Amino acid sequence: MNYIKNFAPSWFASIMGTGILAISCMLFSNYLPFLKNISVYLFWFNVFMFFLFLIFWVLRWFLYFENAKKDLFHPVISSFYPTIAVALLVIAGGFIIIQHNIRLAEIFWISGALLMIFFAFLIPFIMFTHENIKISHINPGWYIPPVGLIVIPIAGAFFEPLSTGVYKEIVTIINFLGYGAGFFLYIALLAIIIYRLILHSPLPGTISPTLWINLGPIGAGNIALINIVSKTSFITVKEPFYIFALVFWGFGLWWLVMSIIMTLRYIKRAELNYSMSWWAFIFPLGAYTASTHLISKTIHLEIINILGFWIFWLLFFIWCMTFFKTLVNIKNIFKG
Repeated sequence: MNYIKNFAPSWFASIMGTGILAISCMLFSNYLPFLKNISVYLFWFNVFMFFLFLIFWVLRWFLYFENAKKDLFHPVISSFYPTIAVALLVIAGGFIIIQHNIRLAEIFWISGALLMIFFAFLIPFIMFTHENIKISHINPGWYIPPVGLIVIPIAGAFFEPLSTGVYKEIVTIINFLGYGAGFFLYIALLAIIIYRLILHSPLPGTISPTLWINLGPIGAGNIALINIVSKTSFITVKEPFYIFALVFWGFGLWWLVMSIIMTLRYIKRAELNYSMSWWAFIFPLGAYTASTHLISKTIHLEIINILGFWIFWLLFFIWCMTFFKTLVNIKNIFKG
């Protein structure tokens, strides 16, 4: 029963990461057609793992309520609870991009969007009323709730032109709520986290991969913005938004290089031992990879797409390494 008792909410980060890798494989399959088959296999494997994890997640609340509740009120772990909602949203995107199944995509999107909005109020409320948060607790994992909100319109934008009446208006409101709240929460947290990185001791090696999470709101933010602008009927002037997306992408490229440099520092100091935090590498890098492809197609700069293709292989390599490390260490992860 340790597999249930010690099932951390962060496990759904692996669903997020595998899902965005599957989507990225499909996006870059124009360079290498065999990536399309890999994309399909990864997608269905990811769907299977999601429902398996969902069983563990639900059983933990029933069988080990106090453990689940303790994690929910932990100043670090609590931020990972929304990963289940983001996983639903990423799978929705996979149904659109990989399977072209709008009906199933909509089911996953509605479920993920509603759950994400719930967590978007619950987690900040817990943080705002928590009496024992210290500067040492500040870490890039706090970006996850804003990232989840920003991910909502990535798939949600596809449903706006397909909807009518009141439902169309609700979809539009949810999309703009997600992007607006997520983006400005990210900006606020960006300042807080940089403050912590500069004026406090470096992040411990066990959570150093969370440095890459900053690529999540950047990559997902650009995809969401471009999807909203290109698919929302009342937005007629699009170019200024695309310029902002390119500027935001440039900041992401700086953060990617900085994250690589910082990670190499942890490797040199032998402080990057495997832990579940390694999954923090994957989704943020995948979101940035997918956004690089989308930006290149939007503004017609093929050199950006070529750069994205090389970043894709970095993503693929890190995913393979993290996946196999997780399999090898799975007993230790769940050890009580």
